[in-house]
Amino acid sequence: MKDLQYDHYIVCFSGGKDCTAAFLNLLESGVPKEKIELWHHLVDGKEEVFMDWPVTEAYCRAFAKHFEVPIYFSWKDGGFKKEMLRENSFTAPIFFEKENGELGQSRKGNGKKTTRRRFPQVSADLNTRWCSAYLKIDVCSAAISNQRRFDNKKVLVISGERGEESPCRARYNTHEKDRADNRYQGTYQTPCTRVTNGVKKTYMMTVTLGRNDRLVDRYRPVKDWAEEQVWTVIERWGVRVHPCYYLGWSRCSCLFCIFGNADQMASADYIAPARSKEIIGYEVEFGCTIKRNAPLSAVIEKGTFYPVLNDQAALVAIVRSTEYNLPITISPWILPAGAYGKSIGPS
Repeated sequence: MKDLQYDHYIVCFSGGKDCTAAFLNLLESGVPKEKIELWHHLVDGKEEVFMDWPVTEAYCRAFAKHFEVPIYFSWKDGGFKKEMLRENSFTAPIFFEKENGELGQSRKGNGKKTTRRRFPQVSADLNTRWCSAYLKIDVCSAAISNQRRFDNKKVLVISGERGEESPCRARYNTHEKDRADNRYQGTYQTPCTRVTNGVKKTYMMTVTLGRNDRLVDRYRPVKDWAEEQVWTVIERWGVRVHPCYYLGWSRCSCLFCIFGNADQMASADYIAPARSKEIIGYEVEFGCTIKRNAPLSAVIEKGTFYPVLNDQAALVAIVRSTEYNLPITISPWILPAGAYGKSIGPS
């Protein structure tokens, strides 16, 4: 890294291989560990697990504990399911853990009342693929903007998008202003009118752009990396990655990720058959399938679950659990079964 002058380095940490590589790259670049914090956005909120892996939160906590860095969790109230089921109502508020242990909350009632009642769809448009925007991007931005500890500070938000995954991600900037940025841009005066007791008065109002002087940049250190580089740095540190990789997944997104192909959906059904049935029920209720071209039942029937699932009963039990007790490092290091698998990810 060229600039080590930030006060805070926030790593958006899903538990996946790319954000793991991005975090390790920070350490290898000489960033002081005391300036680094991991942020994980709970896709399903703090209630029941619906779309995500039950074990992910516990894995992320174990990872942070091993590397002795703080981890903060944030989420939209009710998570994926509440947003999916929203009907003539405001989107739910966002909650986030604060440095002092308290729970922060974004403002209620933003925007306007709308109805969703449909699954996000595969698209580069974040209005259509709303899960990324509402459950991750907006959550991160709100958590930064609503914490005074970032005022008058320089913050670098690190995320693990890689251009190799999609043409859209290949066009991302490696370094740019983050949407939570509110750096000072100057002060000016503008005429305003106010009516008091029927009397109109004009006065000059002082406007300060970036009054909090919160400088927030976004950095994607692995954007131009090949997958081989990702696994190389992970091997160098001996990290045992999220267990889904050892079960055949090439990406650590939601268990029932909308980008999943037939084999991945069949494998997800193997892991959590009750949840696949629940999703199928919502497809019928909405008249909108999670995959554009076929109902989930047909996608599962077309696919074949990953063969390694038959040989990894202990790991299957772990990913079905909300606890993670394995060491974060492993020796000798083992390349996961899902490495270099077919990329099933963002548009």
